[in-house]
Amino acid sequence: MRTRKTMQHPLHGSSVRRAPFAVMPLLAAAACTGLLAPAATASVTWTNYTTANGLGNNRVLGVYASGSTIYAATNGGGLSVSTNNGTSWTNYTTSNGLGNNVVYGVYASGSTIYAATNGGGLSVSSNNGTSWTNYTTSSGLGSNVVRGVYASGSTIYAATDGGLSVSSNNGTSWTNYTTTNGLGNNIVYGVYASGSTIYAANDGGLSVSSNNGTSWTNYTTTNGLGNNVVYGVYASGSTIYAATLGGLSVSSNNGTSWTNYTTSSGLGSNYVYGVYASGSTIYAATLGGVSVSTNNGTSWTNYTTSSGLGSNYVYGVYASGSTIYAATDGGLSVGVTAAAVPGTGVAGLAAIGLAGITRRRRR
Repeated sequence: MRTRKTMQHPLHGSSVRRAPFAVMPLLAAAACTGLLAPAATASVTWTNYTTANGLGNNRVLGVYASGSTIYAATNGGGLSVSTNNGTSWTNYTTSNGLGNNVVYGVYASGSTIYAATNGGGLSVSSNNGTSWTNYTTSSGLGSNVVRGVYASGSTIYAATDGGLSVSSNNGTSWTNYTTTNGLGNNIVYGVYASGSTIYAANDGGLSVSSNNGTSWTNYTTTNGLGNNVVYGVYASGSTIYAATLGGLSVSSNNGTSWTNYTTSSGLGSNYVYGVYASGSTIYAATLGGVSVSTNNGTSWTNYTTSSGLGSNYVYGVYASGSTIYAATDGGLSVGVTAAAVPGTGVAGLAAIGLAGITRRRRR
């Protein structure tokens, strides 16, 4: 385990339309009777999976999910996989061909699983875990310590302690990008890619290449990043999300400017280890729980052990539909978001009656 200079990583105003005059008496009455309370919000129910449920180890460093299949990267217990939403688990370790039992990150596509291991290189299975191929420095990888992985088609991206290693032919050959090529730092914690653009979260900021690695642009605190130690990254369109040791840094214009979300913004902790986003919803894995914003960062809801989380130390997060997956220091926590029910506030009144009253007035 490498000791970082900051801390030790376990591995990484809206417009309001005036109500019609006919509705005003109802609003006034509601105000007098206390009906204008805040509308109900969606609730999240958490289930925690540990070694008692079949998980390889209770410290989960990374997570990914697809359909009913969940992949949990554990610290010393190998890669734990459930094909039935957590009901049962299969653990893949060195005895099954995995490079190392400490797995920092995981990704999957179809029947192919990619496991980033500590000292055993990148382990890849093309048959749902039946057999594994290990890619190491002898294969062309930058380092045998792989902290993160992503894949798209036949291209594999491995975040290593010796640079960013990329293979465009399913691992047959590798190209390693380092500071010599313009990378911010050779210790790369996380990686994501979209088209010809590659995002590398590293110990010297966030490095971005828009031409498949030919050249790199490095974003640091000088550019507005929260901290130069970036553990995770995700991107969607022109929006980039960087998990840093100084909060969650978000750019909506491809890195031109950044907005930093910290505890003062409502984040659970300024130590952010992972990030994911879908639409206007952002998920941040922090040392203070899972922080979720459903309005692009305007406000945040923090889920902790008091909410049912396995631990407040969260190292990775992923979401699919209404389900949130959190890799914690106390197991894999899976949260299911219940649909919000109209409350008794203004939103609730609009849902149950104001629209109808307006329509009747217009007849």
